[in-house]
Amino acid sequence: MPTDPLGRFLAALAPEHREAVGSRPREEQERLAAAWERELEADDELDTLDELSPSAAEAEAARRVLERHTD
Repeated sequence: MPTDPLGRFLAALAPEHREAVGSRPREEQERLAAAWERELEADDELDTLDELSPSAAEAEAARRVLERHTD
């Protein structure tokens, strides 16, 4: 399991999104990973989900970030 923010973000993505994000420039990938970390920290709803299933919380945060930050 990756420990760096970008690796964790990519691992949290659904496979079809992981490939699409992985093909983007590294700078954009890092920007999305930073937004993902902020989403995890800021959303109280995800805190509750994280207690039940950390991977589900990370996946939900990744989905939200992609929804907001992609064309």
